[in-house]
Amino acid sequence: MRLGVLATAAAMAVAIAAGATAARAEPVCRGSDGYAADFEGRRTFLWRPDWLVTIKGRLGEDASLEPAWSRLRARADAALTRAPYTVVDKTMTPASGDKHDYMSMGPYWWPDPSRPGGLPYMRRDGRFNPERDTNAFDLSDLEAMSQDVQALALANYFTGDPRYAAKAAEMIRAWFLAPETRMNPNFDHGQAIPGRVPGRAEGVIDAHRLMKVVESAGLLEPTGALTREEIVALQTWFGDLVAWMATSQIGREERAAENNHGLYYDTLITHFALFAGLDDVARAVAERADTRRLAAQIDVDGSLPRELTRTRSLHYSTWTLTAAFDLADEARCVDVDLWGYRTGDGRSLRAAVEFLAPWAGREEAWRWPELDKTETLGLYEVFQRAAWAWEDPAYAAKAAIYADRNADLDLNLRVPPYAAD
Repeated sequence: MRLGVLATAAAMAVAIAAGATAARAEPVCRGSDGYAADFEGRRTFLWRPDWLVTIKGRLGEDASLEPAWSRLRARADAALTRAPYTVVDKTMTPASGDKHDYMSMGPYWWPDPSRPGGLPYMRRDGRFNPERDTNAFDLSDLEAMSQDVQALALANYFTGDPRYAAKAAEMIRAWFLAPETRMNPNFDHGQAIPGRVPGRAEGVIDAHRLMKVVESAGLLEPTGALTREEIVALQTWFGDLVAWMATSQIGREERAAENNHGLYYDTLITHFALFAGLDDVARAVAERADTRRLAAQIDVDGSLPRELTRTRSLHYSTWTLTAAFDLADEARCVDVDLWGYRTGDGRSLRAAVEFLAPWAGREEAWRWPELDKTETLGLYEVFQRAAWAWEDPAYAAKAAIYADRNADLDLNLRVPPYAAD
């Protein structure tokens, strides 16, 4: 198995070696214009043009990309035959009485067997209630829509097939723009708890799936699949969501969270503000994130103490760190350096990676609570992206440990393995 891992890592590194020099001449994210100037008008903020260009050039030649490409293209092809998703076809109605309002259920809440009808629900941390994924709520459709739009946009970019772009645009119109099916730009009823509350601040984090839509819409801009008027309308929708996040009671409560929820709040509102053309909002959030999030949530040893108390502490540590990486990438767009931020006592993103580094290949020995030590996606992404952030081949070697197990992830079509000059 170790030889297989090394062979895969070597193949992936060799495959992009020719593009390594180009990768060092980094493209520039310029505020709400994103990478458009360096990406032929494609207005992305997290999907780097040099990486996607490199990967596009290797498809069909690099066997290490085949699992991810086959899986993504299969999803895109299946999406061509699917009807668009919408919030209005759920079977339950939110407390607002408006089915255009998004609605989901808290993931770790279950019927109380000691009470009639199971109400109010009780919490079982780390144990997902499958009821949340039924068509009574919107979460499963939100997840499927965002995954389909991403697959279609990337498939269009890699192949040039206009069918993929047209279908992605159709799905975006149905979810965000068409009056009869559009979602209202709020998460007032996210992560509701039956018998307790009709919506919670924690539901804001459901919006992380919309990050795929933002990047996909930017990738699609030059295709014309969405008209200029539709792009402006989509920007307005996300601008309205930013306003809701900043001013609503639920949004303000989520902003005040001191764990992964607070960090995700900053990541989401920054991303959406950039897409909506609200550079000042994005900059204001990014400028306070160093002390408000990184210094406050990363301990002197690099750990994330609030995540280590969870029943899935390894998952939540990597989940939170990847959001911090996204925020650091977004902050670059407004000339704020979070990648290089470090407190006097050593709290930093790199310290957080270093805390995880000794556990690479030893996740089964992780000494904090973790219900599923077989999940390695988070570790793979953290080390893959850390290698690029600090140009450190040691992190690339740690990512390579997990390459075989995660060969079919779409991450491999967005972030290539690090290769030094």
